[in-house]
Amino acid sequence: MEFIFEKSKKGMQGMRLRPLAVKAHKLNKKFLRDGLALPEVSEAVMVRHYTNLSRRAFGVDNGFYPLGSCTMKYSPKLNEEAASLPGFATVHPLQDEKTVQGSLEALFTLSAMLNEITGMDATTLQPAAGAHGEHAALLMINAYHRSRGDVGRNKVIVPDSAHGTNPATVTMAGFSTINVKSDAEGGVDLDELRRAVGSDTAAIMLTNPTTLGLFEKNIEQIAEIVHDAGGLLYYDGANLNPIMGITRPGDMGFDIIHLNLHKTFSTPHGGGGPGSGPVGCKAFLAPYLPNPTVVKTANGYRFNNDKNSIGKVSFFYGNFSVCLKALTYVLTLGAGGIKEAAEYCVLSANYLKSHLQDLFPTQKDRYCMHEFVLSAQELKEKTGIAAVDIAKGLIDRGIHPPTTYFPLIVPEALMIEPTETEDKATLDNFIAVMRELHALAYSDPDQIKDAPRNAPISRPDDVRAARSPIFKAPLQS
Repeated sequence: MEFIFEKSKKGMQGMRLRPLAVKAHKLNKKFLRDGLALPEVSEAVMVRHYTNLSRRAFGVDNGFYPLGSCTMKYSPKLNEEAASLPGFATVHPLQDEKTVQGSLEALFTLSAMLNEITGMDATTLQPAAGAHGEHAALLMINAYHRSRGDVGRNKVIVPDSAHGTNPATVTMAGFSTINVKSDAEGGVDLDELRRAVGSDTAAIMLTNPTTLGLFEKNIEQIAEIVHDAGGLLYYDGANLNPIMGITRPGDMGFDIIHLNLHKTFSTPHGGGGPGSGPVGCKAFLAPYLPNPTVVKTANGYRFNNDKNSIGKVSFFYGNFSVCLKALTYVLTLGAGGIKEAAEYCVLSANYLKSHLQDLFPTQKDRYCMHEFVLSAQELKEKTGIAAVDIAKGLIDRGIHPPTTYFPLIVPEALMIEPTETEDKATLDNFIAVMRELHALAYSDPDQIKDAPRNAPISRPDDVRAARSPIFKAPLQS
């Protein structure tokens, strides 16, 4: 596909401006660019170019998107419409509190509902993404320990099945990572955990269900071990989808959490945003939440700033429109609908797993939650077809690949999450395609090795792309 600059023809115009009706103002030259290269195209060429470009992007509105650990579920358009209402879309973040009472009520209501769903006492909507929420939560944990004079707590425990952002966030927040291995059932090894905790333990970061898609059965024991050592429990909310409305992190012993509104609560996820990673906490950590939070008074809603706060972590009050979409999602479903969504996503995952685990053996013979991890290791050893080849073959068949090679503890991993928004026909088609690819690995492996054949890009050099990225095309002179 040509760049828009390659379609440029000198003298071509997309519009004609009327002659100035006022005297032109001459700006100081120091404020002017020294030339600006723009493509010269007609309006039709421009519209077609960007329309065709947009069609190359794959999303949940295009087809099945079983990207493990990312909850790429269909987002009802009602939520988009609610966030676009003029009363919300045209407000300014610097308006006086008295003039935006409806917006403040929306933020307060969403925070209260998230508290109820997670078992927390207070929530900030300020963080702009999941990893951003992780960072804010660890800063709060650090502030809490320091406020008690417990300055020696500089270690954060992270399981070997954790999301990749967890150890990165630990480092950014000024802590050191202590890794603990998984046990035979895919949960945290309790003996290793007992050896890892101590007077220097600030917290443990856990996802429950785990990245393997398994519920951490020993969560109460884990909480007891960490709390007895003086540490806190942090909940990575990326995998909240299968337990919402059924059980709550706060009831499991977690002290602080982050949520991914752009995963669990319907907002479209991927493509660089928009994201939202609210942080919820128990009452004893609430003073350290980022300023400001929204509180309800006898005279309406207002912003509150706590002197113990870690400070602002984002401009203004978070991604407001994303919060509105999540609020609409929760209000539309209600308590019963939230629980039903969780139940259906677990049902969908176990349905797929039961039809695929004979060809791609799973690591653990347990019921999964919202996602599961298959292994193509045996297939690779017998045919040379690896997990990445299966992923490329799916692209040719109109299906977005699942997450590959993660978690790292599973060789040739294919992590699949169907979500609750896909019907049985879609799941059955995915099963048929996966079984077809498995058969092709034995009968015609070259067909998979050449995939994808119907995509704009087939097999880029991943190593070269990572080490020598080209961020822009050379402009024509």
